[in-house]
Amino acid sequence: MTRERVIGGLFWGSIAACYLAQLLPLPAALLPFKPFWLALVLIYWALELPERMPLGFVFLLGVGGDLIGGELLGEQALRLCILCFIVLRFRSRLRFFPMWQQTLAVFALLLNDRIVYLMVHTFAGDPLPAPEFWLAPVAGMVVWPWLFLLLDDVRARLRTHEG
Repeated sequence: MTRERVIGGLFWGSIAACYLAQLLPLPAALLPFKPFWLALVLIYWALELPERMPLGFVFLLGVGGDLIGGELLGEQALRLCILCFIVLRFRSRLRFFPMWQQTLAVFALLLNDRIVYLMVHTFAGDPLPAPEFWLAPVAGMVVWPWLFLLLDDVRARLRTHEG
């Protein structure tokens, strides 16, 4: 198997896992703690393989997330494009941050995503969300180091077994 095929399988597997996690039913008490899985995985791939993350492709992945989640069409796509643009713009710095700084940067990115979400829904005439709305970026920040290490480890293991 070629390196491209192995990495492509991991990439598409991680995206599929995100879509499945988006559909995962949770009790109402845990819903505010549900991280934006697709954003976290796309941050990882934008840091590690930026050539796989053109913004048009990210937009299409976001539209897929909108369709799966039954959200306003294009909302997730817009949010992910903004997020990935920022990651790609500052990739050279973010990639070499120590894990604790990278985690704080991911938290800032997820907060920015929440602000964009709030803007879109405010323009659509929706009421302001409850204060628990701001817990998802905290959950994403907690999950980030573990997700990063998991994907990095799987990628490293696949690289050593490809030959």
